[in-house]
Amino acid sequence: MTNIQISDEYIKLGQALKLAALVSSGIEAKVVIQDGKVKVNGMTDTRRGKKLYPSDVFEYNGQQIRVESTGEHKR
Repeated sequence: MTNIQISDEYIKLGQALKLAALVSSGIEAKVVIQDGKVKVNGMTDTRRGKKLYPSDVFEYNGQQIRVESTGEHKR
């Protein structure tokens, strides 16, 4: 399992897919999410704006990614 680091409280699913380099653009993220190809914590989620928090796990194309916090939340 791979990890991504976020400095904010959460990251949106579409942004997380791009940060993890699983998709190359926001348009591609939108399509794969709407097509039901992405799972969040084991459940298919079709909302590109779904908020992911540290310890959440998302999966696409056989790759699992865990969201981790840098501990430096911006306010």
